[in-house]
Amino acid sequence: MKTAQEALEKLIEGNRRFVSDVQIGNLDACQARRSELVSGQEPFAIILGCSDSRAPAEMIFDQGLGDLFVIRVAGNIVAPSQVGSVEFAAKVFGTKLVVVMGHSQCGAVKATLDELDRPMKNRSPNLRSIVDRIRPSVEPLLETELRNDPDSLLESSIRANIMCAADHLRHGSRTLEFLINRGELLVVGAEYSLESGVVDFFEGMPEPDQ
Repeated sequence: MKTAQEALEKLIEGNRRFVSDVQIGNLDACQARRSELVSGQEPFAIILGCSDSRAPAEMIFDQGLGDLFVIRVAGNIVAPSQVGSVEFAAKVFGTKLVVVMGHSQCGAVKATLDELDRPMKNRSPNLRSIVDRIRPSVEPLLETELRNDPDSLLESSIRANIMCAADHLRHGSRTLEFLINRGELLVVGAEYSLESGVVDFFEGMPEPDQ
């Protein structure tokens, strides 16, 4: 199993290929790869990302079958099922890296900002549950000068939501916290740019010599 640092480097290199339009993946060997994976899997990274159709992790990082354990939910929120999924992959497969990946122009974050500005009376309780998980990370930003700049507010809110989700994983699970404290798991935050295709790993990154 790859170390967290090795997994990070593999993701970064894969994203470089994606941006440069020189993906390699493993589509040409799908049948053989499927056969290899029938008996088990060893994903080298866990990706908790948004369900937005424009942000498929395997394509963004130019990885193939069996490489990534991907959890997708609107707004890359962290609820008990997402925590349990991360725990499962970390414990059962020994995966050392978790990436919480949001993206620019996130509709779930925008919907949360809209809700805080103009609350809706008839919003679905299921949609409201997503908004309510994003709300604590973005609400404080409305008390700053960002409230006068909608574009900057959305950008900052997206990053705040990513950081909040990563922090939740680090401290909202005894299982994950135990692995992190033993140096057996790393949780980082990243933002995917819909415009450029670049993934910016901006939060929780290890020091270069680690």
